[in-house]
Amino acid sequence: MRRILIRLIPLVLMIFASINSPAQTSKPKPAPTVEPKSEGQESVKVFTEEVRLPVFATDTYGHFDPALDVDDVLVLEDGKAQQVKSVRHIPANVLLILDTGGDSNGLGGMSKKTSITRDVAMKLISRLRPGDRIAVLQSSNQVELLQTWTDDVDKITRVLKTKLFAGKRSRILEAMTKAAQLLYDQPEGSRHVVLISDGVETPGGKVSLGDAIRYLVEARATIHIISYTTFVRQKDDKQPSNVTVGQLPTSSNPITANDPTLPPGTTRSPSFGVGIRFDPAMHKLRKAYEEETKKSEKWLTDLAEETGGTIFLPKASSEMIAESEEVARRIGAEYVVTYRPTRPLASAKPGEYRRVEVASRRVGLYLRSRRGYIVPSAQ
Repeated sequence: MRRILIRLIPLVLMIFASINSPAQTSKPKPAPTVEPKSEGQESVKVFTEEVRLPVFATDTYGHFDPALDVDDVLVLEDGKAQQVKSVRHIPANVLLILDTGGDSNGLGGMSKKTSITRDVAMKLISRLRPGDRIAVLQSSNQVELLQTWTDDVDKITRVLKTKLFAGKRSRILEAMTKAAQLLYDQPEGSRHVVLISDGVETPGGKVSLGDAIRYLVEARATIHIISYTTFVRQKDDKQPSNVTVGQLPTSSNPITANDPTLPPGTTRSPSFGVGIRFDPAMHKLRKAYEEETKKSEKWLTDLAEETGGTIFLPKASSEMIAESEEVARRIGAEYVVTYRPTRPLASAKPGEYRRVEVASRRVGLYLRSRRGYIVPSAQ
């Protein structure tokens, strides 16, 4: 019996040690996960180590290529070639940011108008593909989510007709931050933002420009911008000029208005001259606003290019509506290219930025995508 106990003691000690030993610290191999199923969309299986890259493909004439294949695409991440796993179309999630604040910024000239913004948004949603999902954010006196994600175009139309209102202030930077939060719940590769704005923030906002841009870039959405910046710098032919030439009203001339030498009820011949109206304060405000639009046009352009989107700079409301159709066409023609990076995402430092280049392996094919992406903090 004593010999048996002596033999059992080492075994018991081993079991006790294994029970009380600390857990392993090495990270498990990434496993497939299923993204939450959204209304009107099929579930998409993705790997935590998979990068999903939105890509536009066009031919020499600018027509979108309908037959992009894995072998057509070369992806470089930080200068190193990656093995492309798949190329496919998936339903889009399109978040509209409608800037209806600060309409009075026109200050006697052209200005952004809620009615124009509404028409542009309605034309856009009418051209999206069946199954694409839409949400609507309004930037006015405050940021308001007018409509959560839905593929019901009629519902969105009613919202645009009844809930879109002008305000004195614009909180466009706060709206961009809210947009980033809304996009995180949508499948990566399908995220789009359509921003209709002059990009001018009313002073007093709580979000900085740098933070707003960073949040949207981190959300890895494609940003399409229909900008008012060029539109509002056009001369408004409907506005009265500061200088008028022609017949002056009788009451403006003291001689013709009250001449005691003439019979009662008669006046001299009407006089002609030049009338000048000049408001220095209004002129100063207008110039300041135009300078702000020039600054915003620059960062709006940079944001679109960084995310693989496009900025449109229409000069008339008719151009804005036409370009909304082009935005819808680009969204519908987007592919999602997937690859597993050779340098694991799990090894990335917090906030690490990886530069991406997409090139064509086929003659006559041109590809466009974002410049890079920020590795998500939780993998």
